Amino acid sequence: MSFVAYVTHGGGPLPLLGDPGHRELIASLRELAGAAPRPQAILLISAHWEAPVASFTGGAHPPLIYDYYGFAEPAYHLQYPAPGDPVLAARAASLLHEAGIEARVDRERGFDHGLFVPLSLMYPEADVPVVEMSLLDSLDAGAHWRLGRALAPLVAQGVAVIGSGSSFHNMAVLMGRGDPAEALDANRDFEQWLRQTCKNGDWDEEERGKRLCAWRQAPGGTFSHPREEHLLPALVCAGAAGKPADRVFAGRMGEVSVSSLLWQPGN
Repeated sequence: MSFVAYVTHGGGPLPLLGDPGHRELIASLRELAGAAPRPQAILLISAHWEAPVASFTGGAHPPLIYDYYGFAEPAYHLQYPAPGDPVLAARAASLLHEAGIEARVDRERGFDHGLFVPLSLMYPEADVPVVEMSLLDSLDAGAHWRLGRALAPLVAQGVAVIGSGSSFHNMAVLMGRGDPAEALDANRDFEQWLRQTCKNGDWDEEERGKRLCAWRQAPGGTFSHPREEHLLPALVCAGAAGKPADRVFAGRMGEVSVSSLLWQPGN
């Protein structure tokens, strides 16, 4: 058995460049990795890859994609030489096909910063094989929940399913624009809702899925996520876990609170 986790990966490459505003986030990701069992392989769903159908990296040695701009030169020389896992990519695609969901394996695409930033902090040796998975460009919440349900068998086979996004992703706020009081209120409300919704042990998974898919009605929901791509990996993870989250790892990006969530095996 392995684990499922949804992680907030921070602002571009800043967690790997010594940014002081990311210290708590960095510590939370390292703590999460230390609390989870070491996986045999990782399937990581990145907020930074959208495709018409669910897609998986299928190369044996995917290159890095520096999909950000405006940072210092070292940001474009970061390395994370983790091996790919073509067999896992094919297995994941097959599980989706069995569930009636279209999928493909992309043998040319590399790893974007939604993958190499958090994994550099969690598994700095870069020795765990990794497959990256896209979001659906429809950004349909229910479809992403169903992706997670279809991928659930991987967890029992020693594969960690990690969703990489951000529990708060209002870029105007993160760049210092707007009313700080309004931003912090919405941030607090949505973080509380997300944590409670993922951890509540009184609901069955159908009910949890309905509530997560209705995230736009949550307090602070659309303020925290004007566009939903950084939240959708959480829905894939909750679907794959099939149970309440076990732990919350709180971090910060500047003044904003962010969350990472861990579903541990056997609990």
